Amino acid sequence: MKFLWDSAAGLLVVTGGLLGLTLPFGKLATAAGVPAMAWAFVISLGAGGVLLLALLLKGQRVRLTVRNLRYFFITAAVSYAFPNLLMFSAIPHLGAGYTGIMFTLSPVVTLVFSILLGVRRPNLLGVAGIAVGFIGAVMVAVTRGEAGQPADFFWVAVGLLIPVSLAAGNIYRTVDWPEGTGPIELAVGSHLASATLLLAGIVALLGKSAFVPLSGVPLVVAGQVASASAMFAFFFRLQAVGGPVYLSQIGYVAAAVGLFAGTILLGEQYQLLTWAGAVIITIGVFITTRAQNQTSAKMRSQAA
Repeated sequence: MKFLWDSAAGLLVVTGGLLGLTLPFGKLATAAGVPAMAWAFVISLGAGGVLLLALLLKGQRVRLTVRNLRYFFITAAVSYAFPNLLMFSAIPHLGAGYTGIMFTLSPVVTLVFSILLGVRRPNLLGVAGIAVGFIGAVMVAVTRGEAGQPADFFWVAVGLLIPVSLAAGNIYRTVDWPEGTGPIELAVGSHLASATLLLAGIVALLGKSAFVPLSGVPLVVAGQVASASAMFAFFFRLQAVGGPVYLSQIGYVAAAVGLFAGTILLGEQYQLLTWAGAVIITIGVFITTRAQNQTSAKMRSQAA
C-alpha cells in the first residue's frame, strides 16, 4: 500500500478505475428515478462521511480555518457539485460510455487553462496536441450519444462542460492548495462542502421527495459510496504526487471503464465515429503530455 501511495502511475490507474465506476452506477440510479442532484449528493455525503470517520479514527481532524473553508467550498463547487450534476444529468441522454469519453478531454482543457493562466508556456507540440484533441472532440460530439438514439445538441453541450469544469478544478486545487494540509483532510472538507451546497439546492428546487427513489437501489448506493470514498482518498494524493495535468489523465482510465461497462454490462452501442473520435482524443492527449514533459525537462535544465 505504501508503494501505491507513492506511485503516480499506480495512483492514476486506481483513481481512474474507481472514477469510471461512477458512470454505470449513475446510469443505474438515474434509470431508477433518482434525480441527478440527489445522486451527486449521495456521492459527496457518502465519500465525505466515510473519509471523515477514517480521519477521526486516526486521531486527526478537519481544520476549519478561513483559508481552508475557502478552499473547501470553491473546490466543492468547481470540482464536485457542478461536474457531477452535469454528468448525472447527461448520462440518461448520452449513455454512460459516451459521457465517459468527455473525461478524456480534461487533460487537453487543463493544459489550455495552464497556458492561458501562464502556469505553463505552450510549445509547438503542445499546440498540435490540443488541435488533435479538438478534432477528436468534434468527431465524438457530432455522433450525439448512443447509435440510433441521437441526443439533442443541448445534452452534448452539457457533456462538453464536464471536462471544462474538471480542468478548472485541477488548476485551482494546485494553485490554492493549503500549505501543511493533507490529502484526506482536503477530501473530507471539500466533499462535505459539496454535500452542503447540493442539499441546499435539493431543498430549494426539488424538496424531500428527491430522496425517495434511493430506497429502491440500496446496493447501488452502497457500491457508489464505497467506490467514491476510496477514489477520493487516492485522488488528492495523486494531485500532490503527479500535479494537475498528470492528474487529469485519470479520464483515460475512467473513459475505458465507462465504455466497457456501458457496452458490455448496460447494453449500450456506439457508432464507429464515436470510437474513432475517442482514439483521436487519446492521441491528442498523449501529444500534450509529451509536450508537458519536454517543457518540464527544459525548465529543470534551466534551473540546474
